[in-house]
Order: sequence, then structure tokens, then C-alpha cells
Amino acid sequence: MEVQEKTRVASSLEAVEFIVKTIADTALANETYFGQLDSVVGDGDFGYSLARGFERVLEEFSTFDRSSVGAFLKKIGMVIASRVGGTSGPLWGTAFMRAGAVAGDKTVLTSSDVIAMLRASVKGIQDRGGASLGEKTLLDALVPAIDSLEAGLAADHSDGGIQALENMAAVAEKAAQETSKLMAKRGRAAYTGERSIGSPDAGAVAIAVITKSISTAWRNFIHT
Repeated sequence: MEVQEKTRVASSLEAVEFIVKTIADTALANETYFGQLDSVVGDGDFGYSLARGFERVLEEFSTFDRSSVGAFLKKIGMVIASRVGGTSGPLWGTAFMRAGAVAGDKTVLTSSDVIAMLRASVKGIQDRGGASLGEKTLLDALVPAIDSLEAGLAADHSDGGIQALENMAAVAEKAAQETSKLMAKRGRAAYTGERSIGSPDAGAVAIAVITKSISTAWRNFIHT
């Protein structure tokens, strides 16, 4: 996905494909880690579920509609929603589908488009799961990360978004760790009450790990 408006480093669809594949690869590589985090106060299936969803995305990757960014992302969302069990499937699937809805039939994205898509993903997660900031969910890392990305892209476009993404990853990491201070109010972890305090939310950590992977991979992508 293009993270700037003046310098086109790749087609928007090519960039979106690259980022989706990076997310999928990261989910598979961290299956055990995410599961271990989730097992502290949850049922431990988050890593497995997320990996199976993105595993199917990779299996069907070449078959997805590429007539527009929106069509591509909506299909990703449908695959995840149908493949991933528990609460993760509907939430992550909705996030991709809402982003796709905002992208619509566009084949070229601007920075403003990207932020609008990410904001729509957040709204979709909130609508589907009912969560708000401060309730120890992935939103507690995702929202600050998007805020950081928006500020970074508005400030400087000269490096193709490299610094903006690096800052985004750093903000997501800090925010994810800070969820350790929160008491879970959503999902299975909510049943543990105060016992959930002291460990980070698995979904928030996943956002941090994924944004870090995207940041690292993006630098190589735009220089190839």
C-alpha cells in the first residue's frame, strides 16, 4: 500500500499485496508466541486461530480478485472470517472487509486513503466486538499506531513512509506493553478479572509484532 502521495514507489495493489503477505507470514511465524501470550489469561487458541486464517489466505492468494484494492481486501476479509475460529475471525475479517469497503474500486491509494481504510478497520472491530480503548484489546495498540502513522505521513513524504512506519511500530510496541496495566473487559480474559493485570494483551502484542514486521519489510520493498 502506498504510504505517500508524491512519490509512487509501486502500484497500490502491489503494495497492498506485499503488506497482506507480510501480515500473513508474521502470523504464521509467531503462532506459538501469540498462543503462549493468550494462554496466560485466555484459552490459548489465538495464535493457532490467526495462523490458520492467514494460512488459508496464502493458499488462495493467487486466486483473489485483483480488479481493485477494495475487491482484493474484501476477499481477504471473507477468507479470514470463515476460517478463523472464536472471536478472532469475525474481528480480523471485519477489519479487512471494512478497509476494502473504503478502498472501493480504487486502484491508486493516497496517504489519506490508507488512513481512512485503517480507521474504518478500527470502527469495524468496535462494531463487531463492542470494545473500546482501555479495555485491554488489540485496539489499545492499533489506535495509537494509526494515530502515529497519520502524523508521520502528514509530516514527511520524502522517504516513502519508512520513518512513519518505524515510528508506528515503536508506538504500537509501547502501547502493547502498557496493556499489562489494564484489566481485561472483553473476551475470555475478562472472566479472569484482576488476574489479567500484569500481562500484555495477546492481540495488542500481535499488532506490535505485525507493525514491526511491516516496517522492516517496507524498507526493503521500496528499495527493490
